[in-house]
Amino acid sequence: MALFDIFKNRRKEKEIIPAKAKKVKKKPVEQKPEVKNVKKPVAKKREIKMAFKVLESPHVTEKASELAEKNKYSFKVSKRSNKTEVKKAVEELYGVSVVNVAIINIHRKKKRVGRTMGFKNGYKKAIVEIKKGQSIEVMPR
Repeated sequence: MALFDIFKNRRKEKEIIPAKAKKVKKKPVEQKPEVKNVKKPVAKKREIKMAFKVLESPHVTEKASELAEKNKYSFKVSKRSNKTEVKKAVEELYGVSVVNVAIINIHRKKKRVGRTMGFKNGYKKAIVEIKKGQSIEVMPR
């Protein structure tokens, strides 16, 4: 067991050496004058990038086209997004004011081909209601 005592002694020597090192004097730091209530403008490019991460694609179905007549539009959104993120993304991309956002989580479904079992991917869908008189062109002509 004498071998382990050697390693203990080496550790103690290493701990003692840094303690004997020279102390460096710190220069006094000049304090900058405080600026209160100044907000930096948020970069538009960053917000638009976030909008594209939140909104994956417009969800185009028969029901979605009927809802579009009532100023409600549906989008496939990322799994981790929430209502406030969806609202900001739609307002940034399409330049409309959002009244209400409803989010629906579509779960994955079983799919069978012969003997093999698999799953159809699930997704998250958001139905966005906008103010009357405004519109979104989901499918460009």
